[in-house]
Amino acid sequence: MTLGKILLELFIIQNLKYKMSNSILLKIEDNVAYISLNRPEVFNSFNREMALKLQDTLDACEKNSDVRAIVLTGNGKAFCAGQDLKEVTSPELNPGFKKILEEHYNPIITRIRTIEKPIIGAVNGVAAGAGANIALACDVVVAHEKVSFIQAFSLIGLIPDSAGTFFLPRLIGFQKASALAMLGDKVSAEEAERLGMIYKVIPFEHFEEEVQKLATKMAKMPTKALGLIKKSLNQSLTNNLEQQLVLESKYQIEAAGTEDYGEGVSAFVEKRQPTFKGK
Repeated sequence: MTLGKILLELFIIQNLKYKMSNSILLKIEDNVAYISLNRPEVFNSFNREMALKLQDTLDACEKNSDVRAIVLTGNGKAFCAGQDLKEVTSPELNPGFKKILEEHYNPIITRIRTIEKPIIGAVNGVAAGAGANIALACDVVVAHEKVSFIQAFSLIGLIPDSAGTFFLPRLIGFQKASALAMLGDKVSAEEAERLGMIYKVIPFEHFEEEVQKLATKMAKMPTKALGLIKKSLNQSLTNNLEQQLVLESKYQIEAAGTEDYGEGVSAFVEKRQPTFKGK
């Protein structure tokens, strides 16, 4: 185990608010952090504990230089069924929607979009409500053919949150997003890929293996450049053309100053595979 991995484990132990809980599982292997939502008995639905612990775990992965890619998935048959409704219907446990959104989901979405490392949403089962939108916030989303996505909010009298109204129309268009958000239709993985909602569908029997290959590949890529690509795409959502051209110039100069750029050029000239260090 490297020093970075040891420090990460110490950070987790010392700083997580819920030390005795296993609602979030973390494994680090080959510079990839595998984060699993771990409440399979309730289809990995979120309660306050799991939401806060996921935030802490993402923070730890962001700080650790050994982590160069992150995989977010679910343990068991579901990716995430959204909010645990038992929590919001309990007089003792219900924190209220304002706190749920401002302290639970919004910070998770913000972290996923601002961590300058690639985050793969490995959707291993049903993704409903906030669970679907947390998946869609990831940089690269893959799913197997048995997966379905559901904007379930309207079915209980709510609206999509966790940036669902932000990402969905940008991914699949206004008309289709309106229909899915209002009707709460189930979308198969194949349909999600066809619509551009996700990157691709992976056969069920090879899902874990292919996710690992994808994550390992991204972890070996120039991490700084991938982070700058992520920042550029984030800002393209609100920039006009001229602003984006200026931004590209700024970030290209920054990328050209990295060690990995020098390695990439040298490897090309020398006709060999580059060995990027994420610096």
